[in-house]
Amino acid sequence: MAPPRVSRGKGPKSKHDSDRTLKRKRGEDELSSLAQKVEDLDLKATPKSFSDLPLSDPTARGLAASHFKTLTDIQSRAINHALKGRDILGAAKTGSGKTLAFLVPVLENLYRKQWTEYDGLGALILAPTRELAIQIFEVLRKVGRYHAFSAGLVIGGKSLREEQERLGRMNILVCTPGRMLQHLDQTAMLETNNMQLLVMDEADRILDMGFQKTVDAIVDHLPKKRQTMLFSATQTKKVGDLARLSLQDPEYVAVHEAAASATPSTLQQHYTITPLESKLDVLWSFIRSNLKSKTVVFLSSGKQVRFVYESFRHLQPGIPLMHLHGKQKQGGRLDITTKFSQSQHAVLFATDVAARGLDFPAVDWVIQVDCPEDSDTYIHRVGRTARYERVGRAVLFLDPSEEKGMLKRLEQKKVPIERINIKANKQQSIKNQLQNMCFKDPELKYLGQKAFISYVKSIYVQKDKEVFILKELKLEEFAGSLGLPGAPRIKFIKGDDTKERKNSSWKMAHLSGSEDSDGEGGAKTAKKDENQVRTRYDRMFERRNQDVLAEHYSKLINDDGTLVAIGAGNDAGEDADEDADFLSIKRRFAAGDDNLGHVDSDSDSDSAESGFEKKETKVVHLDGQDPLVIDSKRREKLLKSKKKLLKFKGKGTKLVFDDEGNAHELYEMEDEEQFKARGDADTQRERFLAEETERTRHADLQDKEVARDKRREKKEKRKARERALAEEEAGEEDGTGHGLPFVPFEIPGSDSASEGETEAPRPSKKQRVSFAEPHSDSEEGSRKKSNKGKQVAAQPQIETLADLEALASGLLD
Repeated sequence: MAPPRVSRGKGPKSKHDSDRTLKRKRGEDELSSLAQKVEDLDLKATPKSFSDLPLSDPTARGLAASHFKTLTDIQSRAINHALKGRDILGAAKTGSGKTLAFLVPVLENLYRKQWTEYDGLGALILAPTRELAIQIFEVLRKVGRYHAFSAGLVIGGKSLREEQERLGRMNILVCTPGRMLQHLDQTAMLETNNMQLLVMDEADRILDMGFQKTVDAIVDHLPKKRQTMLFSATQTKKVGDLARLSLQDPEYVAVHEAAASATPSTLQQHYTITPLESKLDVLWSFIRSNLKSKTVVFLSSGKQVRFVYESFRHLQPGIPLMHLHGKQKQGGRLDITTKFSQSQHAVLFATDVAARGLDFPAVDWVIQVDCPEDSDTYIHRVGRTARYERVGRAVLFLDPSEEKGMLKRLEQKKVPIERINIKANKQQSIKNQLQNMCFKDPELKYLGQKAFISYVKSIYVQKDKEVFILKELKLEEFAGSLGLPGAPRIKFIKGDDTKERKNSSWKMAHLSGSEDSDGEGGAKTAKKDENQVRTRYDRMFERRNQDVLAEHYSKLINDDGTLVAIGAGNDAGEDADEDADFLSIKRRFAAGDDNLGHVDSDSDSDSAESGFEKKETKVVHLDGQDPLVIDSKRREKLLKSKKKLLKFKGKGTKLVFDDEGNAHELYEMEDEEQFKARGDADTQRERFLAEETERTRHADLQDKEVARDKRREKKEKRKARERALAEEEAGEEDGTGHGLPFVPFEIPGSDSASEGETEAPRPSKKQRVSFAEPHSDSEEGSRKKSNKGKQVAAQPQIETLADLEALASGLLD
């Protein structure tokens, strides 16, 4: 019988397929309802919590898990417009929650469009600094933990190749402008044609001159049709900036524009008039007075940050110190920000790299040692404290030349600030300690010189010349406050005077140069030259090797800040062959003077009377010794070698420590009054001699007892050793030994003698005592004869061959 026919068509759907279909349909229904809620959203309404917003389930769960419930002002007004796909210009005070105001719309818009990894890059978030980009990425990870999107962090300081391998699969990128442009130019896997959102945090900083070319290049890679959101505490409204980003009818959301101040109301702001040379002293005094606080100190340059950190670290104020600037490696910067965030009491010295967006919890003070470049920078700096309606305090150090202009700028920005005074009895000076450290540590001195130059350059390049007036700053005193022996010479300090001299006529420049160099004599020669006609040949013959050395070589400075004197003694009209200084003596010492390195008044007077020109010298004062004269390059090298400086220093003192750990010199002089109180010197000497005599007698008795015990022990050991040898010999005579024959005498050079030497035990110094049994008369006679032959053989000395033969014949007989 044939088997039944089985149909080859499709059977009934499995349960797994039906579940998948239902799930897909349910998801589509949720997306359609969510899109309908967003369409019906009222833009004029101001929701109070995230539950009032039409958010997807993964976003709502991520916000609840991260403990975000209520909305801030900027979030309630900006998220509604962003969910509808409009361009946003968001401006709010620092610490008002701008990060969530753009992260929530980014997640929601991509979720409603069902974005997957195959769709490529969907959102690009730009931040001006690496630290801010890392912070935004961490918040994105917390809020978007239940989404299926892939997110990446693209910042400098990491491996470019590793980032290139993963960028093609990323949906959301948080990046800095420079590194992102590098990937857009070099990474082939990165496609931006389908990108939906562009976000710029701290947009005014990104659109500033520092990132202008970079941002323009990034925008050229992005599609024109996209949603763009800009957020900052000080928002830009320039038409040129908005046109560059192709913003289409942006919504300007400024929640605090009508507020009385541009800073949080819980922030107490003060300023103090502090001269430039006193800023480090005031800063040190403040840190010492606030050891239980968390402080951020802002300086204008990275070199200043490093110098202040290193110098204060050596002084040990009693609180953890950290520093953050743009020249550090990425790993170190991340460790410092994490460590400072977790610290309860610490001080962070930082540049403006930490001024924007960084959320350090529980910062008590913000100290601005250097004046900010504008009011916007001031607002961002003080925004590191008083965040999320907490209490904070800020202090600004202003030089007297900066007070009027800076207060005017802050008043225009609605920044309320009050003046405070510093108590003189609370202020401590560290100028002498810094000078001592710079003298001992050349590296710290080098850092101080670089810090001085970087500060002066930062003042010179500022645009607001009403606030930053370089000529009114006391730079010599400022260099002294850094511990430097003199202000380093900076080429651009002359400023406009150099341009005026360059554009003036040759005759006026010649007149001014002669007046500056020679004074009245130069003016007379200039008047004399006016009446004469000078041709170019005259000037050519007057020139005497003026340009042999390069121009920058004549501007070198010594370690103490003085100029290097190079060929400055020749006038132009003098003949080169007739120079009196052609052969000159650098130093001159008196004959027989061994102390060549120290100041000698007689040698100085002799050199002055002899007419030799004296070179500028530097005098170094050593501890407890005569000053050391540094008048040559060899002596300058001497200062760098501690070993060579030892011969110019005094002998060291040896210290001993008592039981309590206090240090004392090995030989200390007793107080005279205490010595006299114990009696006359002769009486004390007699008493001391008597005590030492008695102490010596007791020590001798103890030494004798120890020696007696040692002798007794040694005697007992010797008796025990002799007793053991005697028992061994007695055993041999009884036949219990090893059975070797008794040899009454030894012949020198024979084999029996060598065997006896190797096998016989080492004889003792005393004569061995034998307890053998008595032998017969013949044996005794032969033993006596052999002993007598030994004595006879031992007496003559063997000098010739005849003596040896005589000895042999005697032994044989």
